[in-house]
Amino acid sequence: MSKVRIDQRWIGDGEPCFIIAEAGSNHNGSLQQAKQLIDVAASAGADAVKFQVFRADRLYPKNAGITDYLRIPTPIYDIIAQMEMPYDWLPRLASHCNSKGVLFLASVFDEDSADRLDPNVKAFKIASYEMTHLPLVRHISMKGKPVIISTGTATLEEVAETVKEFRRSGNDDLILMQCTAAYPAPIESLNIRAVATMKSTFGTPVGFSDHSRDPIVAPLAAVAIGANLIEKHYTLSNELPGPDHRFALEPPELRLMIQKLREAEKAMGSGEKVPHPVEEELKRFARRSVFAARDIAEGEEFSLANTVVLRSGKLPLGLAPRDYPRLLGRRAARNIRSESPIRNEDVRPAT
Repeated sequence: MSKVRIDQRWIGDGEPCFIIAEAGSNHNGSLQQAKQLIDVAASAGADAVKFQVFRADRLYPKNAGITDYLRIPTPIYDIIAQMEMPYDWLPRLASHCNSKGVLFLASVFDEDSADRLDPNVKAFKIASYEMTHLPLVRHISMKGKPVIISTGTATLEEVAETVKEFRRSGNDDLILMQCTAAYPAPIESLNIRAVATMKSTFGTPVGFSDHSRDPIVAPLAAVAIGANLIEKHYTLSNELPGPDHRFALEPPELRLMIQKLREAEKAMGSGEKVPHPVEEELKRFARRSVFAARDIAEGEEFSLANTVVLRSGKLPLGLAPRDYPRLLGRRAARNIRSESPIRNEDVRPAT
């Protein structure tokens, strides 16, 4: 599988999971609140903070109507218009991210927004509903930067079509994200195993964009199955007005998620089946070897009655348990005291 480099970070198998704190539009039209969100993500240990850059007139017609899932009696066009990020924020937010040691990212939803964002980012994000907008995919791909594409609502065939279109420009710096486009998404809807499916199918790094409310279950499951990125919405408070605050993590939960992700990564290990250094003491103390069950005289035959397989503790190691069957019926080369380990030199050569 290929790896993708975003700024100074490699993303792919064998690399630390790349964690994106999704601020989205939870700035509520306040530059100060947007900067607070960056501060929270940096303090929690995120690798990147991602916002969203869109314009209502490039997303919906004005008569698109009211969306049922938000349960807000306001036309979706008006909701989107209220959530727009001013373009002149982009360099300021990028600068603030840089000062806090996190990468500035943003999802873009139209070509003009992508062009305005371009000078301020090292990579682009394409949201789930835009992945079938192939002209936009092509436009962003041709900028030659890494691109992260979410795949909510899509079939594997649709993802394949998007990947093919993306690669037509010669840009192979592509990362896919398994995602369930529901807000919040029920745990049983997440289909995290699709991460492994897309990795094997497309040969790209694949991450998991989690819209469930729980801060731990899905991200840890995704890391365990090999997700190369984790993206999670967060907010300053679930009580703030706006459509995305209610399902987002609050600051302590974001911090806990990242802490547990890093612990889970450590627990995953290398996959090589070898003893860990922390096991060495008990390995030596508790592994079994062959002992004399009572005093054994020189020349006496070893039998089930006078030998036993025990843990060695701090005594010297004797013959390994695998050698026990061949010991039986052989004879002692010297006197052996009870509870002493039986070693090769204690056994007469076979005749």
